[in-house]
Order: sequence, then C-alpha cells, then structure tokens
Amino acid sequence: MKTIVTASILRPATTRSSCHSIVPLIARRNYASPSGGPGSASAASKRRSVTPFNDDGHVPWTDLSGAEKTARAAQQTFNFGFILVGVGLTGIVGYFLFTDVFSPESKVTYFNRAFDRIRKDQRCLELLGASKKITAHGDETQNSWRRARPIASTERTDPQGNHHILMHFYVEGPLNRGSAHIHLIKHPGQSEHQYKYFYVDVKGHQRIFLEDAEGQQGSGHKGAKLFGIKWS
Repeated sequence: MKTIVTASILRPATTRSSCHSIVPLIARRNYASPSGGPGSASAASKRRSVTPFNDDGHVPWTDLSGAEKTARAAQQTFNFGFILVGVGLTGIVGYFLFTDVFSPESKVTYFNRAFDRIRKDQRCLELLGASKKITAHGDETQNSWRRARPIASTERTDPQGNHHILMHFYVEGPLNRGSAHIHLIKHPGQSEHQYKYFYVDVKGHQRIFLEDAEGQQGSGHKGAKLFGIKWS
C-alpha cells in the first residue's frame, strides 16, 4: 500500500520537470533560426544562374548580378526583335493578299466579275447550258484539279502611261466548251480599269461580245494582238 502511494506522488513531479526542460529547448531553437539569416542567403546562392536561354523572369531584377542583367536584357531584345519580324512578315503577306485577291482592281476580282457575267448572259447560257453547271478554269495542265489551273494574264504599262490587263480563261457547260478573252485598260488619272473588249468564243458559233469598246462586233475581226501576243 505504501509503495502505491509513493509512485502516485512521484509521477507528477516527473512531468513538471520534463516541461521545464522542453520550453528552454524550443526557445533556443527559435532563437537560433531567425528569418533572413544565413539560411536564406545560402538558398539564394544555390539558385541557378540566369542566362538568355533559361531566364523565365521569376528572379527579381534587383537580385540579378551584372552578367545576369545583361543576359536578361539580351533575351528581351531578341524577343522584341522576333515580334517585330513577325509583324513585318504579316504585313507583307497581308499586302500581297489584298493587292492580288481582295483589291477591287486585282486580277482575281476581274476574273470573278467576268465569270459571273458569263453565267448571267442569256446568249452564253444558250451555248454552254445551265448557269449553275458552268465552270471556269485556266490553261490546261497535268493537274486534274481544275481550280489549280492558272488563269493566263498579262500586265503592262505602255509608253503613254496606260495600264493594260489581258486575261483569258476557259468555260465549260453541259452543252459546249468555250474561252473568254478580256482586255482592260486604265488611262493616267483614272482610278479603275475600263473594258476594251470582253468576249466569249465557242467553236462553231458566232463570237459573243459582252464588252466592245473597239467596235469589233460584226467586223469579222477574229483576234487582238498586244505586246506581241495574239489573244484570239
């Protein structure tokens, strides 16, 4: 019975002594590791050196060395120059797309207008067939895909300053096959080209004039020659 009482008295004393020994130890540990001490400095010294090839911008500018600042400046200069080159190339491509495709004065625009007029002209429909079944393409090539066949065209400015566009392409319908011939001219001071002639030839039939500024209709004229090229 006495042994049990003695053990119960000594147990709390052991617990209190353990608490007193732990508190100073925790305090010493907290005091030995202040923020911003040598630990953070060593971590900064262990970071990867910044170069133009691995810089991701996470390291602040103030933490960079002189060589690293030069590397970052070189990387940003290269990126800026790359963007400028991309913008320049985009502008060049856009310019050529506009002048060759989307401009009202482009050859593609004149071709589309001419083809639409052929499909709306009753004389052409009588020889070629239904409007929706008429197709147009350029010169014959080994490529069987008709839309890939280039449209034959010539551009030139004569000594008087007149700008000429000559173009021809083929049209096919359920009934016949023919060829369209166009001559456009823009005189100095004019903003748009004007038709000099625009006609469709179908073998075995009379030439169909859609534009005839030269008065060729009914004259028996079978062709036109310009810049040494015969457009018949």
